[in-house]
Amino acid sequence: MWYVSTRGMAPRVDFEGALFSGYAPDGGLYMPEELPQLDRETLRQWSTLSYPDLVKELCALFIGPQLISRDDLTGLIDRAFSRFRHKEVVHLSRLRNGLNVLELWHGVTYAFKDLSLGCTAQFLQRFLEKRKQRVTVVVGTSGDTGSAAIESVHGAKNVDIIVLLPKGHCTRIQELQMTTVLRENVHVFGVEGNSDELDEPIKAVFADVAFVKKHNLMSLNSINWSRVLVQMAHHFFAYFRCAPSLDTDPLPAVEVVVPTGAAGNLAAGCIAQKMGLPIHLAVAVNCNDIIHRTVQRGDFSLSRAVKPTLASAMDIQVPYNMERIFWLLSGSDSQGTRALMEQFERTQSVSLPEELHSKLSEAVASESVSDETITQTMSRCWEENWYLLCPHSAVAVSYHYQQTDRQQPSPPRCCLAPASAAKFPEAVLAAGLTPETPPEILALESKEARCAAMRKGDDWTLMLRDTIEKLSRQRVISS
Repeated sequence: MWYVSTRGMAPRVDFEGALFSGYAPDGGLYMPEELPQLDRETLRQWSTLSYPDLVKELCALFIGPQLISRDDLTGLIDRAFSRFRHKEVVHLSRLRNGLNVLELWHGVTYAFKDLSLGCTAQFLQRFLEKRKQRVTVVVGTSGDTGSAAIESVHGAKNVDIIVLLPKGHCTRIQELQMTTVLRENVHVFGVEGNSDELDEPIKAVFADVAFVKKHNLMSLNSINWSRVLVQMAHHFFAYFRCAPSLDTDPLPAVEVVVPTGAAGNLAAGCIAQKMGLPIHLAVAVNCNDIIHRTVQRGDFSLSRAVKPTLASAMDIQVPYNMERIFWLLSGSDSQGTRALMEQFERTQSVSLPEELHSKLSEAVASESVSDETITQTMSRCWEENWYLLCPHSAVAVSYHYQQTDRQQPSPPRCCLAPASAAKFPEAVLAAGLTPETPPEILALESKEARCAAMRKGDDWTLMLRDTIEKLSRQRVISS
């Protein structure tokens, strides 16, 4: 299996190359050169598999036995999921009036990113041992990625991790999950800016190809193909758990509702769709609505500013995985994708070509949801089901309520739930409900925290480069 850049100007790489690269050297994102097509018989065979076994089947297709044997792959994925609290790893809650909520948050940090980052970290450490190499991982986070990335690699002997978090834009719990991990290989910065602003120094550092190579830098944000690969399993599992029967011809459809910020889960769904999984996709966003405007009007342009919302992990204006979707839907048109993304980077505003917009709106429905709708949805779900949603999950469920209230005929629907309500007590209180906080989250308050500041007016790129260089020097001394 080979991977190519969405911008078509970089050499193709295997899975190991894509894993270590993050962005391709031409600024694009890696995608499989060809997508395997799954026939009806394969889908029927997969339909009884557990979530971990689906991840194993998908990873086997996209990694290849010459890089990781099937037995080794099984061991790595089992290890990645070994600390999940639920025996199924991922659990479907069937609630009233056809509301299906797929709980992706049973990992250590109570967010869906534990799933893909746990696997990615296992693959990473496997290849690092083989290469006898050490890397520095740089992660920008809007809330959940940072803690899940830290959880996946803290204490690892061959990985240093640097996390930039947007000070004051995460919940208290999200911040503490990052700043209280006092391990030698964990370095956390609190940035006086939002998640889009803190991405700028990271992108600047990764644009210096010689610097990246010299210091063995990599990213674990959802620019990394490995994360999108694992997230494809959400869609397969949702389909198999919600499809009424796989004995009909054609196979029945299931609508999967994807709440998103950077569009990683959406890209995963579009790829699953192209492989033959009969899902309809609906994307739900908060009032930072660039993806909604793109689907509805072909308007891929930045708003004046990121608006802080209750669904804070989705407070993102630059959904970088849309580049993967544009490439996929344009029939792997790397020249067109490159022109589109370079224009966006120059002007922050692009109108999609008519044909691409038409394909996008055929593949994906969309909705944008206000804070008021988020709290109303959380409240309604509690009243009807005694079930507490996090604000991001409520963004998806509000789409479901909108469709059922209109009494529109539709296929079975599954809403992805990316995080536990336990991480967002402020939003639960705003909905007039009572937070339920597990003891391990309560214990964070009494732990010592460590976080360096990146203040307005500081040169964040220089600070990041200095930190990376310092880690490299320490590495040389210790070896």
